[in-house]
Amino acid sequence: MLYNIIPKIIGSESVNTFRIIPYRGCGSLPKGLKANQAADKRALLNQLPKLLVGYSMTFQNCVDDNAIIVVCDLDARDKTAFLSELNRIRESALAATTVSLKVCFCLAVEECEAWLLGDWDAIKEAYPKARINVFRRYVNDSICGTWEMLADVVYSGGSEELKKRGYAAIGTAKCEWAENISQRMNVDSNRSPSFNRFKETLERLKTPDYATTLA
Repeated sequence: MLYNIIPKIIGSESVNTFRIIPYRGCGSLPKGLKANQAADKRALLNQLPKLLVGYSMTFQNCVDDNAIIVVCDLDARDKTAFLSELNRIRESALAATTVSLKVCFCLAVEECEAWLLGDWDAIKEAYPKARINVFRRYVNDSICGTWEMLADVVYSGGSEELKKRGYAAIGTAKCEWAENISQRMNVDSNRSPSFNRFKETLERLKTPDYATTLA
């Protein structure tokens, strides 16, 4: 999904470049700066303190303007408390460095499928049999079981039928939705507030006076 939508935001011919590093789930934030899980597990939040310290050292003498955007699902977390904890981790990790590294956090509320559900036209183009009557019940960025809502909109038999097929089938379906819908997304008319926060973050990073603060 990100590989499809980021060029739409920064421009396919942009002088800015990006790299996406996937992780196996969000995990949970450790206490302090020490990661509490083996590196090969690659759960994002468990590794976050170590990653930020490492990136700050990597970019210590870099003349280019660099930024890190951490993207993860909010799930059932309290948004204010979670962002506060993420800020604490960032400040602690960068406290011992002199590099001006921009680190931003963008949360998909409740899950990344909310960004896909923000564009009905893209859904309809990707899945012509999508159920508009189900889609109309969805409130953007609501905590409602977001992937299940998208499944009920686009999957034959809905989320209950997909759950019967097991975890692997659910993962495959989610990947297909992300690929097919994001290819068709109009990033300028998406109705997901958390998607627009992500979009605005990318756009602001292109300006030289962007501060390392979290909106």
